[in-house]
Amino acid sequence: MDPRFASLAALLRSRLSVIADHALRDRDPAAHLEQLKQVSESIAALHQELRPVMPPRLVHFMEQCSYDKALALLEGRTVEGTH
Repeated sequence: MDPRFASLAALLRSRLSVIADHALRDRDPAAHLEQLKQVSESIAALHQELRPVMPPRLVHFMEQCSYDKALALLEGRTVEGTH
Protein backbone atom coordinates (compact mmCIF):
# COMPACT_ATOMS: atom_id res chain seq x y z
CA MET A 1 0.00 0.00 0.00
CA ASP A 2 1.19 3.48 -0.81
CA PRO A 3 2.18 4.97 2.57
CA ARG A 4 0.24 8.14 1.76
CA PHE A 5 -2.96 6.13 2.01
CA ALA A 6 -2.29 4.33 5.33
CA SER A 7 -4.41 6.83 7.27
CA LEU A 8 -7.27 6.41 4.83
CA ALA A 9 -7.12 2.63 5.17
CA ALA A 10 -7.11 2.98 8.96
CA LEU A 11 -10.20 5.19 8.85
CA LEU A 12 -11.98 2.75 6.54
CA ARG A 13 -11.18 -0.08 8.96
CA SER A 14 -12.41 2.07 11.84
CA ARG A 15 -15.69 2.63 10.00
CA LEU A 16 -16.15 -1.12 9.62
CA SER A 17 -15.45 -1.55 13.32
CA VAL A 18 -18.07 1.04 14.26
CA ILE A 19 -20.63 -0.58 11.98
CA ALA A 20 -19.89 -3.98 13.52
CA ASP A 21 -20.30 -2.70 17.10
CA HIS A 22 -23.80 -4.08 17.61
CA ALA A 23 -23.47 -3.88 21.39
CA LEU A 24 -23.04 -0.11 21.27
CA ARG A 25 -25.77 0.21 18.66
CA ASP A 26 -28.19 -1.74 20.86
CA ARG A 27 -27.15 0.00 24.11
CA ASP A 28 -26.84 3.57 22.83
CA PRO A 29 -28.04 4.12 19.24
CA ALA A 30 -27.28 7.85 19.39
CA ALA A 31 -23.66 7.27 20.40
CA HIS A 32 -23.30 4.62 17.70
CA LEU A 33 -24.64 7.01 15.09
CA GLU A 34 -22.35 9.79 16.35
CA GLN A 35 -19.29 7.54 16.04
CA LEU A 36 -20.31 6.58 12.53
CA LYS A 37 -20.85 10.24 11.65
CA GLN A 38 -17.43 11.24 13.02
CA VAL A 39 -15.51 8.54 11.17
CA SER A 40 -17.46 9.27 7.97
CA GLU A 41 -16.60 12.97 8.20
CA SER A 42 -12.93 12.10 8.75
CA ILE A 43 -12.99 9.81 5.71
CA ALA A 44 -14.56 12.53 3.57
CA ALA A 45 -12.02 15.14 4.70
CA LEU A 46 -9.05 12.86 4.09
CA HIS A 47 -10.46 11.84 0.70
CA GLN A 48 -10.52 15.49 -0.36
CA GLU A 49 -6.98 16.02 0.92
CA LEU A 50 -5.58 12.95 -0.87
CA ARG A 51 -7.72 13.12 -3.99
CA PRO A 52 -5.07 14.84 -6.14
CA VAL A 53 -2.66 11.93 -5.61
CA MET A 54 -5.18 9.07 -5.68
CA PRO A 55 -5.27 6.62 -8.56
CA PRO A 56 -8.46 6.99 -10.64
CA ARG A 57 -9.94 3.69 -9.48
CA LEU A 58 -9.59 4.70 -5.82
CA VAL A 59 -11.14 8.08 -6.56
CA HIS A 60 -14.07 6.28 -8.17
CA PHE A 61 -14.61 3.98 -5.18
CA MET A 62 -14.39 6.86 -2.72
CA GLU A 63 -16.77 9.07 -4.71
CA GLN A 64 -19.28 6.22 -4.90
CA CYS A 65 -18.85 5.50 -1.16
CA SER A 66 -17.74 1.98 -2.09
CA TYR A 67 -15.58 1.91 1.01
CA ASP A 68 -15.20 -1.88 1.16
CA LYS A 69 -13.84 -1.84 -2.39
CA ALA A 70 -11.58 1.12 -1.61
CA LEU A 71 -10.15 -0.70 1.40
CA ALA A 72 -9.63 -3.89 -0.62
CA LEU A 73 -7.78 -1.90 -3.27
CA LEU A 74 -5.61 -0.20 -0.65
CA GLU A 75 -4.81 -3.55 0.95
CA GLY A 76 -3.95 -5.12 -2.40
CA ARG A 77 -6.86 -7.54 -2.27
CA THR A 78 -8.95 -8.49 -5.27
CA VAL A 79 -11.80 -6.06 -5.78
CA GLU A 80 -14.90 -7.98 -6.79
CA GLY A 81 -17.61 -6.68 -9.08
CA THR A 82 -15.60 -4.03 -10.86
CA HIS A 83 -14.83 -3.48 -14.50
